[in-house]
Amino acid sequence: MTPKLSHISLPLKLTFLIFSMVLNCMGLIILQLSEAKITYSELGFLESFKDLPIAFISLFAVSFINKTGTKKALIIALTIVGLCSCLLPFVEVFWFYKLWFAIIGTCFAVGKICVFGIIRNNISEEKSLAKNMNSVEASFMIGIFVVNTGFGWLISSPYSQFWKFGFLLIALLCIITIFLFSKMPISEVKQVENKSIISELSGFVTPTVLLFLGVVFFIVFVEQGFNSWLPSFYKNHLKVNSFFALQASSFLALFSYAGRTVTANIIRRFSLHRYYMACIFCIIAILAAILGIQYFTSENSKLLLFLFPVIGLFLSPLYPVINSKMIAHTDQEKVNLFTSLIVIFSSLGSSVSSIIMAVLFGKSLLNFYPLYILASVIVLFMMSLLYFKVSKKKI
Repeated sequence: MTPKLSHISLPLKLTFLIFSMVLNCMGLIILQLSEAKITYSELGFLESFKDLPIAFISLFAVSFINKTGTKKALIIALTIVGLCSCLLPFVEVFWFYKLWFAIIGTCFAVGKICVFGIIRNNISEEKSLAKNMNSVEASFMIGIFVVNTGFGWLISSPYSQFWKFGFLLIALLCIITIFLFSKMPISEVKQVENKSIISELSGFVTPTVLLFLGVVFFIVFVEQGFNSWLPSFYKNHLKVNSFFALQASSFLALFSYAGRTVTANIIRRFSLHRYYMACIFCIIAILAAILGIQYFTSENSKLLLFLFPVIGLFLSPLYPVINSKMIAHTDQEKVNLFTSLIVIFSSLGSSVSSIIMAVLFGKSLLNFYPLYILASVIVLFMMSLLYFKVSKKKI
């Protein structure tokens, strides 16, 4: 890690921690609102209110970030997230959740572009970039764990009706992170002015980039099937209570954190290509074991509670590894725009996955949940093979 990046490593990790908590409270909210008789079809589209604004705002966010600078834009995004977290406990109507997630999604688009830009502006070597991106993104997994564990404890306590007041702690964390950023100098890359977004985007229309964006789409597509819907699968199919459903999902986040942390420490010893593909093979092997248990022993075996989280160990490194490979080959002045494309396809993958999951849950097709995930991973595997084959040529 370069000296400049080492000084701002903590606030970067806190930023991803904050956004992880507000984005991944979706699983908690789906669980709570489904008990309040909100239908799964409505809850499935609730995810879109988070993801689609991320997609639509990303390109415009680049212009905003270039004008204000990454530091100021990031502080503004965190300020809005803090205010939204303060408001949520005091509003009961369902439409507010849609507005809340739309605002959070917009801020995340700005925040992610800023964080990726700051890292890229300080690191150019491919494996160093992969190491540091895994390290920063590992905090995203901690956010999932904190949300599921903290809120899980709250909703199972005598004070369960006050579960939404947990968001005030997120607001406090926003204040701390903003303070840290305000005290730290961050170098900015001079941006080229007077170029239209369309002309800039045309430079990214290559087979390698298009395949890369397809891979990003399917990685998030698979991740979303776990992050938001696994608690409901545990509760509705494996018949565990709400608290244990959230805690079991927390272990997915812990394994994911371990996967990214381990990757950050060992990635220099391996080829990015081989490491990435080895992770996919491990995911397929675990899913095959889950299907074997489900269809040949017991479809609601409690062993599934412990096998699903292990997938996080191998799924979590895919996203930062594949991103670092491409971002390392992107010019510094274009990294914000390129990151916006990553954010767009990530959000689309998340939204489409959640809508399909809502159909599975709404039609009581939970027996097909592991099969659906396995099919998605196989598609990801095929697209990744094509991507690595094409990317051997100069990007």
